Amino acid sequence: MSDKPKLIIDCDPGQDDAINLIMALAGDEFDILGITTVAGNVGLKKVTRNARLICELTGYERAMIFAGASKPLKLPLATAEFIHGKEGLDGIEIFEPALPIVSMEASDFIVEALSAANEKSITLVVTGPMTNIARALQKVPNIVGAIKEIVLMGGAFREGGNMTPSAEFNIYVDPHAAQIVFDCAAPKIVFGLDVTYQVLTGADVIERIEAIDNPVAKAALGILKSYERTDTARFNDQVAPLHDPCTMAYLLKPEIFKLKACNIQVEVDAELTRGHTAVDFWNRTELPKNSLWAYEADRDMFFDLLIDRLKLYGS
Repeated sequence: MSDKPKLIIDCDPGQDDAINLIMALAGDEFDILGITTVAGNVGLKKVTRNARLICELTGYERAMIFAGASKPLKLPLATAEFIHGKEGLDGIEIFEPALPIVSMEASDFIVEALSAANEKSITLVVTGPMTNIARALQKVPNIVGAIKEIVLMGGAFREGGNMTPSAEFNIYVDPHAAQIVFDCAAPKIVFGLDVTYQVLTGADVIERIEAIDNPVAKAALGILKSYERTDTARFNDQVAPLHDPCTMAYLLKPEIFKLKACNIQVEVDAELTRGHTAVDFWNRTELPKNSLWAYEADRDMFFDLLIDRLKLYGS
């Protein structure tokens, strides 16, 4: 049995999810038990194909990929083709991968993996709507004991939102699932827009990636160049925030980030503020601190790590 840290990566690829997978699959530090997909950036069929495509592109052909929820727990699905493109992976050639999908549904796989695991032994890396995780916790609540931590991308505090004025996309899509996850007893490390907007690409990053001569780096370059168009108005420059890769960057090099224990609650019902994350950064409510909230990132250290991971594909 492997003594490497055990991960389940739950994602909705998505350009930044793709970069996150590329970072995760570059080395052998982790025992990746499975990659689960959820409808989010695009529909379930496309995000599942995109996960398979990235695994095939990186040569990670032993991947166990499980398709999950095609819609949120209670609400209609909202997607982000306007950011990631019609296929969810603008910037690279889309093909139908040969890598198969495992027939088991994603939340059932999560339940099975956690039920068979030792206490606090599996880390969940969650970079899309949290529907699969919530469904697993609803099915068998006591699996929470096997979760070492949930490292997730979602939410915003000082930065407002990127889907609505007050909500970040992943939380907005399925706020009910997000609240279930925030209410569970597992430790949570949360990377919201406050910190992901501190790791912006730019000409310096693009130039460094252009100098890496391997097919995976070239694919990442195409993805990032396409992705840079998405926040031009916000930052008045050709830059892209690497939201989801903050999760793997934390697992690989936690010193990149500063964290603070906070209580986080989700607005689930209000029309104007659906998906808003109430981050009690200053402990106004005195509610139990259910999460570690990332509030600062070292940009140089982050992109040094990304470059190092991309270079591994040529070694």
